[in-house]
Amino acid sequence: MKVLVIHGAGLDMRGKVQLDVFGPMTLPQYEEHIRGYAKELGIEVSFFHSNIEGEVVNKLYQAFDSDIAGVVMNPGGFTMVTGPLRAAVAQMKFPVIEVHLSNPTARGTTSVMLPVCKACVYGFGIESYKFALTGLKSLIKK
Repeated sequence: MKVLVIHGAGLDMRGKVQLDVFGPMTLPQYEEHIRGYAKELGIEVSFFHSNIEGEVVNKLYQAFDSDIAGVVMNPGGFTMVTGPLRAAVAQMKFPVIEVHLSNPTARGTTSVMLPVCKACVYGFGIESYKFALTGLKSLIKK
């Protein structure tokens, strides 16, 4: 089972800014943990990051035409974007799970991606990705 993990706008700044909210872990460290979770679950995982919405949209459309079984996406700065990314997520033939390390709702942010995602996991730090991968695997087996 192949899963694409998408890191949205600003995720490359993790471990550099807003340490009080997101902690000191960097994006490469996130990916190291996620690879470990995926290995435990028997999932093949690949990663994509961009600060450009159109690049993320293009990556989703490429995934649509590939053997990707699902997507775990931390939209980061795209959490409140109502443009083409939301529309692309809504068009996917596979489940997309939104994930956040923190609880954006507690900071007054409402995700516009959530209504077009199959599920959302947030507030558990890096473990949010583990829960999202576990949930995605159970959805795909059904």
